[in-house]
Amino acid sequence: MANVPTVISPGRGIGLMSRSLSHPVSTLADITPQLALGASLHDILSRLKSQPHVYPTIDVAYSPTQPVATPVVLNLPRNGIRLRFDGPDQRLRLIEVLDFTKSRLSYKNNELFRASSSGSEALSSAHGSTGPKFRHVYDKFLGPTRAGEYIPPSSNEIAAKGTYVLSYPGIAFSFPLLASAWSPNRDYVSLLSSSAASPATSMAIFSGESWQDARTNLYARAPPNPRSLALIGRGKEGGPDEIELAKAHGEGRIELVRRSSPPLWIILSETTPQDLVTELGPPDSIYRNNDHRLSIHKTRAVDDGRGRANDVSSIVHDDSTDTDHSFSQDESDGDNSVTAAGNAGESRAACFYNYFHHGFDILISPPASDRQSSAQTTRSTPRSSNHLAATKVVFHGNIPGSYPFNRHRRSRWTLEHSKTDQHKEPLTSETVFQDISGRLKEVFRDTYVNEEEERSQQRPMVINRGWGDSPGSSCELLGGWEDSSGGKKNEAEGASAPGEQGFGNTELFGFPGLVFEVLKSGAVSALTVF
Repeated sequence: MANVPTVISPGRGIGLMSRSLSHPVSTLADITPQLALGASLHDILSRLKSQPHVYPTIDVAYSPTQPVATPVVLNLPRNGIRLRFDGPDQRLRLIEVLDFTKSRLSYKNNELFRASSSGSEALSSAHGSTGPKFRHVYDKFLGPTRAGEYIPPSSNEIAAKGTYVLSYPGIAFSFPLLASAWSPNRDYVSLLSSSAASPATSMAIFSGESWQDARTNLYARAPPNPRSLALIGRGKEGGPDEIELAKAHGEGRIELVRRSSPPLWIILSETTPQDLVTELGPPDSIYRNNDHRLSIHKTRAVDDGRGRANDVSSIVHDDSTDTDHSFSQDESDGDNSVTAAGNAGESRAACFYNYFHHGFDILISPPASDRQSSAQTTRSTPRSSNHLAATKVVFHGNIPGSYPFNRHRRSRWTLEHSKTDQHKEPLTSETVFQDISGRLKEVFRDTYVNEEEERSQQRPMVINRGWGDSPGSSCELLGGWEDSSGGKKNEAEGASAPGEQGFGNTELFGFPGLVFEVLKSGAVSALTVF
């Protein structure tokens, strides 16, 4: 809002000040930008939602057909700000101020624009300017810089205006300029100081020496900050190192590539909860799912001889794609409908470690060998639950338009054991499922007895996540719900109008040791490795 002072940090971001402008901050490094370049979409959106008095309206724009391949845009119309995130990694790449009247922006204790005052070079003129003039930016705000870039207008009309982009390291301003006044032989200071130039209409904050340089690889260059704002400027004291990439190597081996620390290996049925807490920090929450509505499918499990099952239903029976309360409607501690001996005790012992800020959840339960030996005991013999280990990992895609959007930050992964003679590169979290399925059918063809068994075990199972509870978000999704017919759901208002709300249906596809939750667009919403 216009009354909230916001500090500009060129090349880093913008952030709300915790003190008034009358109490100067010693350096810009003393302020951690609230909207920091490189921060994750999950982190930024969570912080915006936590301050509804400052950011009352949040619009999320994305491509329903290519939600991972194209940028995600957060519009803050009440603040005059637009944020652009890359699609694959969902990290903030560009901050744009589109309306200077809706935010009080300052740099080194100098305000950029005050629309309510008069008599200053930066203020509204008699012609109704709503942005800072060039003289204020040049003389009082940032100082001299190299020549910028002129973008001609699309029409040839006499009064047509082009745009002159004036760049500084990490920040740029766009000034409308009459096309008739433009001359490549005239210096930009005299051009932008003349009556042919209008006040700035927008400002951009980015990572790079100039906008001309930054725009060529805006969404591909290495971000300056970590994904988590809590780690900015704190070094190792800020918490456990964040995970850059998860590599699934098959046979229950998962390599977590970290930002600055050596890789962390998770060996399913071996890595202990203590190992996880030591390396990843304590979980953000612990969830025990006591909903056994899908336990009937356990009878269809087909073991592959290594403690894992090929059939997708074998992973659905314990709801291991359901890692929090969004899908559970039965929160009772016991369930007498569990038919296998020892399963009641196993249910009480098993739980999910929810790592929302890392982008994944880990099922903690007795290893497969313990469960098999437990099944041979009598119902009256209690099974020991002291031996617990990580047995499944669910990596979340945080796809805009999906039901669990913004519950976890996006987790990127690769399938290292998906390489073939024809395909040397591994499958990735950005690959559409049609391509994933085709490759994995080739990789795992020898694990099936015949084609009929392969088809039967790869039949999808539809999961509905849209009935009952709301995802709990408070932003408006402009791209529409995944299974709706072009409608949109305004979660800040609760339920949508009739005909607008999609059911949030997804499909589960299983391969040995892997289960994919797939949206209608073909994007993978979640990958479970077991």
